[in-house]
Amino acid sequence: MDTTVTRSGLEGVVVADTRLSEVDGERGRLVVAGHDIEGLAGGTSFEALAELLWTGALPQAGAQGRTREALAEGRARAFARLEAAGPGRFADGMDALRATTAQLAADDGFDTPAALTGAVAVFAAAWARVRAGGRPVAPDRSLPHAADYLRMIEGEAPTPARAAALEAYLVTVADHGMNASTFAARVVASTGSDPVSAIVAAIGALKGPLHGGAPGPVLDMLDAIGEPDQAAQWVEAELAAGRRIMGMGHRIYRVRDPRAAVLEAALGRLEQAGVTGGRLALARAVERAAEGALRAKYPDRALAANVEFYTAVLLDAVGLGRTAFSPTFAVGRVAGWCAHVLEQRATGRLIRPASRYVGPPG
Repeated sequence: MDTTVTRSGLEGVVVADTRLSEVDGERGRLVVAGHDIEGLAGGTSFEALAELLWTGALPQAGAQGRTREALAEGRARAFARLEAAGPGRFADGMDALRATTAQLAADDGFDTPAALTGAVAVFAAAWARVRAGGRPVAPDRSLPHAADYLRMIEGEAPTPARAAALEAYLVTVADHGMNASTFAARVVASTGSDPVSAIVAAIGALKGPLHGGAPGPVLDMLDAIGEPDQAAQWVEAELAAGRRIMGMGHRIYRVRDPRAAVLEAALGRLEQAGVTGGRLALARAVERAAEGALRAKYPDRALAANVEFYTAVLLDAVGLGRTAFSPTFAVGRVAGWCAHVLEQRATGRLIRPASRYVGPPG
């Protein structure tokens, strides 16, 4: 008798030992290299977070200039190849990001995490800029990575509050356990292929709506509701019609996604600085209404706000268009992908799972 255990979604199957991050779904914790995400986001620069992932330690105070310079060099090298890459010819930002990144060559200097992370930011910003009717803007080596990403999209340096809010988002989403795109990157890395190929595979996985493509519809939902006092009635009607409430529920978390709390706090800081998209109060009302209605309808299922719920509100308040949401997710997550590629190449082996044949006998 065949006693092979089959899990079509690989739930509970451990495929690697990692020092990079742990997702505790029962307690609602995300630990990145020994640090709770709440302690990192809002107080740690993207450069420092990248160094933590790539080296295993946060840089000493004032000593993160090396990573900042390496990211700036990566942006500059990618911009020099931008015209040939042609991101503006694609209607979809993730198609553009995948195609432009695929044109890089590991043996042409794009074999390091900093070079690839810088390139993804340049290509995502250039696509958003061109689709809005502008021309690509060259990177500014003097700016931090998050601020320069916004500047390359908008054409001018953002306010410190908006740059800080985006940086909190990039730090929050940089790594999250063995998610689909990270696993895709590690599978490619396990074959001995180059880092560019691994990152391209990860981008392809992130494009899927079940992984990275849902923040935009959260704004559609909030626009449809309109006012906080309409939230409960709207949610009840949607559930009665058998439709999903966007931004609620997660494959792993049995309680509220800790990243939702981090991004909600970042939105609060943005409002205190006088920058607001006008949706924070509405989002809070919808979250409360949705959590209560879902608990009543599905008492045996844990359905709370996930990272996408407040991602949509934050990125909108920062000034990004909805079509740029998924590429911006990649701008943050690529730091984690690169760390997993390094780890897989150093300690892993070829990933080769088995399958069970259920077709007709030969």
